[in-house]
Amino acid sequence: MSEAHASALPAPFLVALREAAPQMAISDDADDRATFGRDYTRVHEPNASLVVFPTTTTEVSHTLRLANEHGVAIVPSGGRTGLAGGALATNGEVVLSFDRMRRMDPVDVLGGTVRVQAGAVTQAVHEHCAHAGLTWPVDFASKGSSHVGGNIATNAGGVKVLRYGLTRQWVLGLEVVLASGEVLELNGALEKNNTGQDLRQLFIGSEGTLGVVTEATLKLAKLPGKLTVALFAVEDLAKVLDLFVKVKLGPFTLCAYEFFTAACLARLERHRKVRAPFAERHPYYVLVELEHADDAALETFVGETFEAGLAKDGVLAQHEGEARALWELREGISESLSATGLPHKNDIALPLAQLGSFCARFGEVFETRYPGWEICLFGHVGDGNLHVNVMKPDTMDKPTFLTKTKEADADMFALVKEHGGSVSAEHGIGLLKKHALAYTRTEAEISLMRATKRLLDPNGILNPGKIFDL
Repeated sequence: MSEAHASALPAPFLVALREAAPQMAISDDADDRATFGRDYTRVHEPNASLVVFPTTTTEVSHTLRLANEHGVAIVPSGGRTGLAGGALATNGEVVLSFDRMRRMDPVDVLGGTVRVQAGAVTQAVHEHCAHAGLTWPVDFASKGSSHVGGNIATNAGGVKVLRYGLTRQWVLGLEVVLASGEVLELNGALEKNNTGQDLRQLFIGSEGTLGVVTEATLKLAKLPGKLTVALFAVEDLAKVLDLFVKVKLGPFTLCAYEFFTAACLARLERHRKVRAPFAERHPYYVLVELEHADDAALETFVGETFEAGLAKDGVLAQHEGEARALWELREGISESLSATGLPHKNDIALPLAQLGSFCARFGEVFETRYPGWEICLFGHVGDGNLHVNVMKPDTMDKPTFLTKTKEADADMFALVKEHGGSVSAEHGIGLLKKHALAYTRTEAEISLMRATKRLLDPNGILNPGKIFDL
């Protein structure tokens, strides 16, 4: 370790850490501190003092116990794919990276479970379980990088929530280390356990502020059967919602219902040189994934869709390669927005019944108060989750843009509150959204959350400054 950053931490802490966990890798390298001290956001610069790489729960326990004793702040770090600044180390914290905790135990086919360490990559878990005909049905564009621990810490959503639900539905047991270093084993592999408060759920979605997940017993589902992927071109948002109702009531299992706008497609085309399989440009596009879609029923459904004027054009994937190409049109958007400009991202949720009204009001506000701004809208319509991306105008400097987007956020969040929605659907609050927490949570709720934080982390060492300030 270089003296410049080691000296920022209490010397007794560093000595005790080396003695307690002599095999654990510790890095003060500038590149490591920059890499592991940030997530996918680029609003704040990382400023970590140190990065530690445990390989066992015991090493995590030693690290937290000593950090608690010496008043050293800890930021847990997974795959760093978050968009709310939940894994940012900006104030000299020690980063606790789970990059070397990737063990995956054999699949329990009888119980339909698998136990993994927090650093297991989501896609690797999918592949690990597929050999047994099972899957952990938590799925999103960043599955090739995201860690199971991070998914649990943020109660991740993704593209299959409509079919399977959120991460918390697919976690049976947790191993959690508290700020004191105490290790909790919560629920094991039990499907039923009605013995008081379910503490497991307390830690899911808490963004590493109450305890650190080191291992998890995941509930698995049967691999899906034959999947059919279709892309429809739609003329307005009302038709997007009408089409959703028709698909949902169809004679098949709806796995995913995603949409994106022409502005998103244009950015994707600039970055990845791909195109939607239609001769003409359309305002909205809907991607549908169906399971067990009978050919005859599917043909009838498509015919009725066009007869009712719900879609202007459409295409069915004829093989897996075409299905992947259609999915790329949706899953490549977020990366393409960042590659072709500076997006200001928001991840909001609305009750489905309020989605149309919200979007109409939202459009009116932006046209009036922020004329000329490019809005790239996409998301998981089936579960009410919208990803709102405001692109920085080429003629506007970054500081001015960030100031203006704060004003725009206040306008949008007021509409979210009015329509009974949430300011964060699936990325959490982190550092970037905590100013907006009160739009979704009442003061009584926030007071209870603060009380829980003080109880479990009285010295405030776990991911300080995230979600709310104490």
